[in-house]
Amino acid sequence: MKTIIPKEISTAELQGYLQGSIGPRPIALASTVDADGRPNLSPFSFFNLFSANPPILIFSPSRRVRDNTVKHTLLNVQATMQVVINVVDYNMVQQTSLSSTEYKDGVNEFVKSGLTMIPSEEVRPFRVKESPVQFECTVQEVIGLGNEGGAGNLVICEVVKIHIDERVLNEKGGIDQHKIDLVARMGGNWYTRAGKGMFEVEKPLTTLGIGVDAIPKEAIDSGIFTGNDFGVLGNVEQLPSEEDILAFSQSEPDMREILTSGNSIKKFEKAKKYLAENNVSLAWKTILAK
Repeated sequence: MKTIIPKEISTAELQGYLQGSIGPRPIALASTVDADGRPNLSPFSFFNLFSANPPILIFSPSRRVRDNTVKHTLLNVQATMQVVINVVDYNMVQQTSLSSTEYKDGVNEFVKSGLTMIPSEEVRPFRVKESPVQFECTVQEVIGLGNEGGAGNLVICEVVKIHIDERVLNEKGGIDQHKIDLVARMGGNWYTRAGKGMFEVEKPLTTLGIGVDAIPKEAIDSGIFTGNDFGVLGNVEQLPSEEDILAFSQSEPDMREILTSGNSIKKFEKAKKYLAENNVSLAWKTILAK
């Protein structure tokens, strides 16, 4: 058996062993606002339920291992002492992953991930419309666990209001564990889906994904793509050039026919097939072809 003394290995290596062996971990998609009311959205898998009376949830935005900086979520929580914790189902997992991208201060991750802001009723941070259960919370206390990279910060949240999508309820009014279709984090790029097993989600680009807001409105409104499709499309570094799009349009046998017909639905359906084949580059070229 391999034996490890935590202090004798790097924090990054230790974190890999911890996250690879402790799971599945539920995901808190935490919505906060800063002191000026600017929204922020980020997922955390250091999260769980710790009490029913009072109803207490705790999540931990850790200090970054690479440079010991702190996340906007922590700064916002400390400034306002409020947060909304949204649970994550399979239909929104790609967008949730994209929201973890480390955009600059002031960039709205709701916009970048394509998730929908809706007002809360008891706290200032917004709720995520797509989440099947949303917990409005006041923050009782923030407990720092250290000052070095990788150190956690326990955000102790008291639930003051819960919103549940009726589509995940059973005939008795309880939450149906099949309908809610929750996902959880494993190690590396791996997630698990309740009752469905593990699947992989590519981590957001460190160079920053362009975001769902770069997708043409016609494609978003087409009804062809899912939220997960949007999350994948938004996680690319840059759009294909006009030259590449033109060359693709001329080389694909059916693209010229589709473009000549002006049938955008057929074009988007073709892009959807490329996404199913995990060919994001060709999906983008198809969407942008004219």
